[in-house]
Order: sequence, then structure tokens, then C-alpha cells
Amino acid sequence: MAGAAGKGSAAKFRAVTALQRHVVNPLSRRMPGQTLLETTGRSSGVPRRTPVGGRREGQRFWLVSEHGDRAQYVRNIRADPRVRVRVSGRWYTGTARLLPDDDPYARLAALPRLNSAVVRAVGTELLTVRVDLDAD
Repeated sequence: MAGAAGKGSAAKFRAVTALQRHVVNPLSRRMPGQTLLETTGRSSGVPRRTPVGGRREGQRFWLVSEHGDRAQYVRNIRADPRVRVRVSGRWYTGTARLLPDDDPYARLAALPRLNSAVVRAVGTELLTVRVDLDAD
């Protein structure tokens, strides 16, 4: 179901990503309680931290990418699925898996409400991402 929210226009994608890149993400990354996904830049090899909303369930962390394959962190995951996730101030390592056959709307119903509402509102191409966390 990749592209389940395929109603998004190119203009919406550009506007949302510009706002996130230049305003929302820089501010969110500084918040101590913000959940972060750290990927490795596919070209630079530099760690890239992206604020995300999601939920840890046992040894898995679930999130929904609002821009699917167009999200930079999804492209980084395709190049190198080894990631880190900061949840409640603690870092966990794991392997990210992109799940195009998962229903992202059903998944959002099980994730934090506020973030899920934002993802539904601004998303252009929803894609479920599961991170299988390494044993502690």
C-alpha cells in the first residue's frame, strides 16, 4: 500500500518538506524528549537525525513516513538499514524495514494520536517503517 495517501500534490510535498527542513526539524531535534531516527546519509556517510513520531512495542519501533519513498530518511534506509532510534532520551540500535504492504492508516491508529493526525494531514505518500531493535 505504498502511496496509500497518493492524493498529495507536488506543491504540497515541496511546501511541507521545506517547512520541516528549515523550521520544524531543527527545533524538534533540540527537544530532549523528541523521538529521533538516526540514519546514515547515503551519499555523505554522515549521521542524519530526523524527528519522528512512533511507538516502541517490545523489541520493535513503529513509525509511518508521511512522504514514503520521497523522504530522505527512507532513501537513507534503502541504502543502509542500520539505524538508531532515540526514545524517551535513550538510544537504541536496530535494523529498519520498509513495509509497503502494511496498511499505514491502520498503523497510525496504533501510534501517538497527535503525530498520527499531523502525518495524515500533511502526508503525501504514507509508508510504514518498522525498526527491529537489537537486544539490550
